Amino acid sequence: MSILEKIFKKAGIGTSGEVRASTLAISPEEIYESAKLELEDVIAPSALKIEAKSIKLGDKIARTFFIISYPKFLTDNWFSPVINLDKIFDISIFIHPIDTSLILRQFQKKVAEVQSQIAVRESRGMVRDPMLDTAYQDLEGLRDSLVQAEQKMFDVGIYITIYANSEADLFKVENEIKSILESKLIYIKPALFQQEAGFKSVIPINTDLLKIHQKLNSEPLSSVFPFISFDLTSDRGILYGVNRHNSSLVIFDRFSLENYNSVTFAKSGSGKSYATKLEILRSLMFDVDVLVIDPEKEYEYLTEAVGGRYFSISLSSDHHINPFDLPAPREDETAEDVLRSNTINLVGLFRLMLGGLTPEEDSMVDRAITETYAVKDITPNSDFLNIEPPLLSDFEMVLAGMEGSNSLVERLSKYTKGSWSTFLNRPSNVDIDRKFVVFSVRDMEDELKPVAMYIIMHYIWNSIRKNLKKRLLVVDEAWWMMKSEDTASFLYGMAKRGRKYYLGLATITQDAADFMKSPYGVPIITNSSIQLLLKQSPTTIDVLQKTFNLTDEEKYLLLESGVGEGIFFAGLKHVAIKVVASYTEDQIITSDPSQILSNKKERMELEAEG
Repeated sequence: MSILEKIFKKAGIGTSGEVRASTLAISPEEIYESAKLELEDVIAPSALKIEAKSIKLGDKIARTFFIISYPKFLTDNWFSPVINLDKIFDISIFIHPIDTSLILRQFQKKVAEVQSQIAVRESRGMVRDPMLDTAYQDLEGLRDSLVQAEQKMFDVGIYITIYANSEADLFKVENEIKSILESKLIYIKPALFQQEAGFKSVIPINTDLLKIHQKLNSEPLSSVFPFISFDLTSDRGILYGVNRHNSSLVIFDRFSLENYNSVTFAKSGSGKSYATKLEILRSLMFDVDVLVIDPEKEYEYLTEAVGGRYFSISLSSDHHINPFDLPAPREDETAEDVLRSNTINLVGLFRLMLGGLTPEEDSMVDRAITETYAVKDITPNSDFLNIEPPLLSDFEMVLAGMEGSNSLVERLSKYTKGSWSTFLNRPSNVDIDRKFVVFSVRDMEDELKPVAMYIIMHYIWNSIRKNLKKRLLVVDEAWWMMKSEDTASFLYGMAKRGRKYYLGLATITQDAADFMKSPYGVPIITNSSIQLLLKQSPTTIDVLQKTFNLTDEEKYLLLESGVGEGIFFAGLKHVAIKVVASYTEDQIITSDPSQILSNKKERMELEAEG
């Protein structure tokens, strides 16, 4: 009824304009009430056109289908691929119980028909028909189950309404759903000339107007229920975010998988550091020691909030790490094993520091490292708990005494006597005896960042091997490590060997293309049981699609995701995820510069008041 008709009706005026005898005065309030929009006015489409095979709802086209036949056997979760399809559609399932006594009478007639056909064939001497024998056995088995109340019979109608912006899009979605169902021998048909009844049957008003049913007993009916969806909720672990498929919680424990490593790829500003800091904050509550290599000084406030230690590694810093430090051997290791492993890692470090080594120089450096330790009376039989490790200047002195080492000594001098001497040529004065430890390399010159990150990881690795404990090592902006083959190889070695020492390695980068170019990029991913892909750039999405075997829908999901949204992989499962934090967590982990400044201002005001 139009607004004008409402007013006419209230005033007692006919639609032709004649005034009736019961004409009443119309007050302004009545005119206002008549003109008010009602709920149906708000939710109704701008136009509605019902056609034989579809309904046009404003700018959308809707088409309703019904399932017409099923195979003899239905497997569990056969409906889940349709339910989890990343398309816009509605599904209604109507289940009408059938009185058992009624269905038993119908079955009795059917059994009699089948028995009669079998008897006729036998009387004529015909070969038995396996189809008739199977039907007879199935009917008798079902009758027994019904009589014993093990099963019940139901009339089941399943209707699907799909929506699209055009006929072409509608056809594409229709074929996709049909192909999924037909691969399981389940067939659907459009509700020809019944689209209105089909649409009304699917909208949530609990009215079955189509009444197109198939008879199913309890067992196959149970396989229809859409209780199975993409789900990553386990009994233990931390909350990573909300499942965007079904709004369930993504709760997972990385230490329950075959390895404890993870990789995170996202473009700048997509929330990768935010998601990582949230995981750190929640992991600390579950007795996990966390170590972070922070290239952008993003974890300082988090360290302060949880009472951790924050080391700034730079040329002017008071914090130093001596690469010649040696860890105490574990129960299953000898001092010789530790010394050999440390020597190999130091050769890689010098290869990185000196811009590469020739085979002759490589051999010379290896020999010089062994002699440098020997100068300090450190041999494969030494007790590493009571030693004073050599410094880089000791190594330089030994190297200078070797024939043909002039080039090496010249390149090494800037680390021992030049502007970079304050970085490496000092005894170690850091330790990682706190639950949360961060090493920041933001103030380190870009040329030295890969060297600094290598040395820090080497120091952490040596410290981790001292005692077995649940730990998580976070390497933010890991593309710095992938720039050199030696640093990338060391990172890969930690990814492979970390599980032995109860260590999870979390690798985070915004430059996925450079990460993949390294020969160690893909192996690090394959050795990581958890992968988190957030919003991606169009320039890198094709590489990620190939590496992670993403569908086109998942590819476009990553391109169109908002901040903190993406795809979470854990083992063989993956879901679309949205990272969410509480207000208190957000205040601690935020990376938004405006929010950080606001938080600092509030803290300063509180300190001034206190």
